[in-house]
Amino acid sequence: MRLTGNTIFITGATSGIGRGLAEAFHRLGNKVIVAGRRLPLLQEVTAANPGMAGMELDITDPDSIQAVADRLAVEFPALNVLVNNAGIMPFDNPAGPIDDAVSQKVLETNLLGPIRMTSALIEGLKRQPRATIINNTSVLAYLPLAGNAVYSASKAALHSYTLSQRFMLRGTSVTVQEIAPPWVNTDLIGKSDDPRAMPLDAFIAETMQKLAGDEEEIVVDAVRAIRDNPGAGEHRLVNEFNAAMLEKPIPA
Repeated sequence: MRLTGNTIFITGATSGIGRGLAEAFHRLGNKVIVAGRRLPLLQEVTAANPGMAGMELDITDPDSIQAVADRLAVEFPALNVLVNNAGIMPFDNPAGPIDDAVSQKVLETNLLGPIRMTSALIEGLKRQPRATIINNTSVLAYLPLAGNAVYSASKAALHSYTLSQRFMLRGTSVTVQEIAPPWVNTDLIGKSDDPRAMPLDAFIAETMQKLAGDEEEIVVDAVRAIRDNPGAGEHRLVNEFNAAMLEKPIPA
C-alpha cells in the first residue's frame, strides 16, 4: 500500500498494536481516525496526537458499527484505508468446559467484528481511486496456542476470510493485506515485558516497512518459519510448540 495521502480508520486503536499503527500512520501525515470502546482512552490518544480523530465503537454491536460507518461517510468521505485491529485474547482450556459467553465474545470481536465493519464500509472503499483493507490476524492462525484455543481459531478463521475477500476484490481499487503478529509486548493478555515478546516499537517499525510493499501477508522476519509451517508435519510442530509453552506459560 502507499503509506501517505490516506484517510485511515483503525479499530481497537487505544492501545497496543492499534495505537502503534495509528501513531505511525499519523506521523507520515495521513488523516487517522481511531476507534475504541473507552472514551477516556480515545481522548488520551487524540490529545497526544493533534489532528487525529476518535470515534466510540463497540465492535461487537452491529448497530454501533453501522452508526460509525454512517458517521464516517459524512465526516470523512475520502476514507480509503480500513484497519481491522480490535481483538481480545482470553485464556481457555478445550480439555474442559469453556464459558460460552466468553467464546461468543471472542468470535464477535475477532471474526464477526472485522466482517461487519468491512461490510459496512466496503461500497465506499470501492468508490475510492485506491483503497486498502488490513486485517490483523495472528501467527497463532497458523500455529494455535492450546491455552487460547478459541482465540487461535478465530484468527485462523479471519485468515481464511481474508483469502476469500482478497480474491473477490480482485479487479477493484481495493487491495487486502493481512498482518499476522507474533507475541508482541502489549496489554492484549497483560503486558508482562516477557523477553519472548517482541518489543512493540520494533514490531511497528518492521510492519510499516513491509506494508509499504506489495506483500499480501505481513509477517515479521522473526516468525517467518512459523508461517512457513511444514504442511503435513504441522501436528508435530503444534505439539512441540505447546509443550514448550507449558514449561513456561504466558503470564495470565
